[in-house]
Amino acid sequence: MDQNDVLVGLLLAATMITVLITNTWNGSQSVVAVRSSTAQILNQTLNQNQKSADQPEPVNASQTASSTTKMTKQDNSMSNSDIVNITMTTSLGDIKLELYADKAPLTVANFVSYAEEGFYNDTIFHRVIDGFMIQGGGFTADFSQKPTKDHLQNEADNGLKNDKGTIAMARTPDPHSATAQFFINISDNDFLNFRSADSNGYGYAVFGKVVDGLDVVKAIQSVATGSGGPMPTDVPQETVAITAVTVN
Repeated sequence: MDQNDVLVGLLLAATMITVLITNTWNGSQSVVAVRSSTAQILNQTLNQNQKSADQPEPVNASQTASSTTKMTKQDNSMSNSDIVNITMTTSLGDIKLELYADKAPLTVANFVSYAEEGFYNDTIFHRVIDGFMIQGGGFTADFSQKPTKDHLQNEADNGLKNDKGTIAMARTPDPHSATAQFFINISDNDFLNFRSADSNGYGYAVFGKVVDGLDVVKAIQSVATGSGGPMPTDVPQETVAITAVTVN
């Protein structure tokens, strides 16, 4: 156990009573750690809210990790030395990011591919937890889930941390189940970092950071949330749209 694990353990022990609950959102599972009644929900598994493995996915969507051909390094044609500049245009303003293909080549190539195909156009930030993260890139404004490509090999063991302002891939409890959905950390979320190469410790793959537009991120995190579509909580009550994601 490293020093960070000890510090996180002490922090959790001192500030939170953790109860693990399994929720079903649109046929998928999320693990929720609930704090005491005076604090907010913090440590949620960043779940893509996609259909469970025993249900068919939409046409062209990814199948379960055991039956999916995951992206491998042979699939990545992007130079590992590239820093990719992205503009994410939202209904509350622009967020500019830089993506690190040298640290997360598969993840960056995957995100760029979706962006260049216009996949993210007219999607929404469907999950917002103030003090934690904002998540989007998978649902339209009417909560229709967009069909995706193959699952992605988790690149969380790349030295990048889930610090404030970083962008990372959302996934189901399967470490290698990410497709298109992403989240932007709005706090230093050390508990999401890679610890070990197993389902409990793999963490969430960071692949870039916000370089301009943190004020827009703050505006998104501040919107009122509640239920919406298939999701019982954390859904913005005013639509926060992603109108375009442009590779600069």
